[in-house]
Amino acid sequence: MQKIEKLFDINNLLMTLFSSLESIGNHKKVELIYDMQATIPRELRGDSAVLLRLLSKMLTFVFQNTDKNEIVLALGAPEDFLYEELMSFKIKETNIAKEKILEYLETNLSKDLEILEGNIIYEKDSDIHLDIPFKINELGYRRHYRLPDVSMLGKKVLLIGSSEKIAQSITKMFKYFLYDVDVGFDAFKSQGNDLTPYDILIVEDKLNTEEFEHIIAGVQQSIPLKYVLLKDSHILEGKTISVSTNLIKPVTEESIYELIVSLFNNGTSQREKKSQNLKNIVDLEKVLQPTKNDLNEKKISLDSVPGVNLNTIIETKKGHDLVILDRELGKENTKKMGLKYANELKNFIDTFDHSDIYFRQIVNEKATNKIKDFCIDLEKHARLIGASSMLKLADIVSLIFVYDKLDMLPIYPGKYHLELQKLIKEIKKDLRIK
Repeated sequence: MQKIEKLFDINNLLMTLFSSLESIGNHKKVELIYDMQATIPRELRGDSAVLLRLLSKMLTFVFQNTDKNEIVLALGAPEDFLYEELMSFKIKETNIAKEKILEYLETNLSKDLEILEGNIIYEKDSDIHLDIPFKINELGYRRHYRLPDVSMLGKKVLLIGSSEKIAQSITKMFKYFLYDVDVGFDAFKSQGNDLTPYDILIVEDKLNTEEFEHIIAGVQQSIPLKYVLLKDSHILEGKTISVSTNLIKPVTEESIYELIVSLFNNGTSQREKKSQNLKNIVDLEKVLQPTKNDLNEKKISLDSVPGVNLNTIIETKKGHDLVILDRELGKENTKKMGLKYANELKNFIDTFDHSDIYFRQIVNEKATNKIKDFCIDLEKHARLIGASSMLKLADIVSLIFVYDKLDMLPIYPGKYHLELQKLIKEIKKDLRIK
């Protein structure tokens, strides 16, 4: 069989791979993370279709059999990628028996590996290690991502998130552009809780609040700090106060390149000299991860103000009549993500039809973690398809957790049952299902 050598962008392939695995990843609660060495060329020559098929089969097997909630696919290449070199694809810490993995690889991937002229590498350090040869498109180039202006290099980043593996991956990608990255609250504390030295602040979306955005907006009055949300998807949301842009998972080297260009390609990318005396002190750990006592104090203070408590907020939200299915919004959301609206409507039915029974069960069991996870999934899918009324209901249930008013939960299985019936009826109209 003649070897195919077509030009392809490794980042595009990885994004396609992620999309193909998103459904099973959501179902199994497994997140795929890419860890890319800076030595990997942006453009390669080879059989991308077979590579995509091979990686998709391999990761589907891992997702189906692992008990981990994060799987890191590490891509590596030699320091000098001269012409044709071996690229490595490794996965560690799957908690799957090594014998089971090797049996699967040898039985199910052997034909694709033969087409790609790749090999299974048997080693103790990785659960899976494949070496596959690819050719470089541009000979003689060692830097595969070139920023438009040298002033975009060498800036300072503060990254706050909940996943150590994602943080390590993003840090490595920023270092390609000579960026200095501090990760986590402890690293920030060592800088005196001062945001002044930083050019970019990246915060995981679920930690962000409107209150925090106001704090950052105040900081941005004195320093040109770019505030970036690390998000799970391109789903459109309302206007933000201080957010410069979003960084969408899964993150690749191309993602970081595009982020830098979008933030600093405006003619003012040269770092401004900052006063030694200027400080912008913010206790990020307190405002982004308040303790239970802080939350209780906040709830007490809010409840003590006439007209500002959970019941009032819920009544206010109830007062907003929202459409059951905003099709135009849903189509806009799915288009931005490269998805088909009809497919996502069907996906919603496949995922949530009869889920009212499950919701009632976990509420009766007072399984708070399961309820939280369910609400997160429901919010994500409802927002994507434009199910505005359902999104409001999920938002109200989330507020119950924020205010620690779990005694209010028992009335919501019935509300969810009615809302779900109405939404599925609307979806079936679009899909012409009786």
